[in-house]
Amino acid sequence: MSSLRDRARELDAADPLAALRVEFIGSEDVVAYLDGNSLGRPLHASKQRLASFVSEAWGARLIRGWDERWMDAPTETGDRLARVALGAARGQTLVADSTSVLLYKLLRAGLAARPGREVLVMDSGNFPTDRFLAGAVAAERGLELRVIEPAPRAGVSVADVAGALDERVALVLLSHVDFRSAQIAELAQITALAHSAGALVLWDLSHSVGVMPIGLDAACVDLAVGCTYKYLNGGPGSPAFLYVAAALQDRLQQPIAGWMGAADPFEMGPGYAPASGIRRFASGTPPIVGMLALRDMLALIERAGIDQIRAKSVALTEFAVECGDALLQPFGVELASPRDAAVRGGHVMLEHDAFRELTPILWARGVIPDFRPPRGLRIGLSPLSTSFAELHAGISAVAELLPGRG
Repeated sequence: MSSLRDRARELDAADPLAALRVEFIGSEDVVAYLDGNSLGRPLHASKQRLASFVSEAWGARLIRGWDERWMDAPTETGDRLARVALGAARGQTLVADSTSVLLYKLLRAGLAARPGREVLVMDSGNFPTDRFLAGAVAAERGLELRVIEPAPRAGVSVADVAGALDERVALVLLSHVDFRSAQIAELAQITALAHSAGALVLWDLSHSVGVMPIGLDAACVDLAVGCTYKYLNGGPGSPAFLYVAAALQDRLQQPIAGWMGAADPFEMGPGYAPASGIRRFASGTPPIVGMLALRDMLALIERAGIDQIRAKSVALTEFAVECGDALLQPFGVELASPRDAAVRGGHVMLEHDAFRELTPILWARGVIPDFRPPRGLRIGLSPLSTSFAELHAGISAVAELLPGRG
């Protein structure tokens, strides 16, 4: 039987997307980058685009750039993102602001769209920003915050949501992929269930966008947000995106009324009149520079195909589980993600009491996973830039440091 190292070589040789790894800028001191679901590697194309933008689009065209191309960048980039990665039609996606700001906008707008309902539902395992904002908005509006408690090492189930719904629920806030366990929520079923109770659903797609098909329109999703610096490789602090279903857009009033969301931004009139369609959810000046690297990654995702990316993601996480079972489990490491790839996202969570202490040692040795309290080591696998050999090297390095080895 071949060794895991040999298996990694075989998997890399058979990988139909392997040739795309050369599109990414590497790091000489990094042996294994296993945190691509927190910050994706930059593309060579982005290095060139950023340099030319400074000298040409910005340096040469100056303020004329707004009239010539920049004003439409939030909606044009949103439409491309929708087509390539969200499974959504044009005119429903906007790139702007941070994930936190967009969550706030859609929480407020969604709750206001269900007058007379007094409950906001979320789950205790959601990402901190989501939980903090839900609590703040509920307090601001005088609403009840109803918290789902999922099973340990799991995400929210259909049954969990069913148990939290009644005629008082206005909005449900959930993540498509759990940021710890990587369990995929039943997006379509949960959305339909909430609709049957008269509630809206706001999905956080930060850990699923760019790594798997989502199908927002097919699932009749109401509202969604997500960041662009993880699997979309937009760079540190790159802008987030929001999705508002076309049928809801003119019925929602977004709470941060800024000049860029006005019907005529340059009228400079005394009162605010919202733009029609998705542009009404803009507020301030668009982050033009922040969209540049995102556009390059969307082009690469379109070349690769989201279904092929998902297939590579599944193969990577399957191999991560295989390596973990063989190299780490004998020393007490536990798998804290689903074994079934069909319900597992693009990362694998492993747990051991030593991981907090080991993480900075691994980083110093060029192995970059992500520690998540209290005892989790998250192996984040960006399919287009991560090789199977890199993954094997990283998990082997973890094994070498575990207490009790030898």
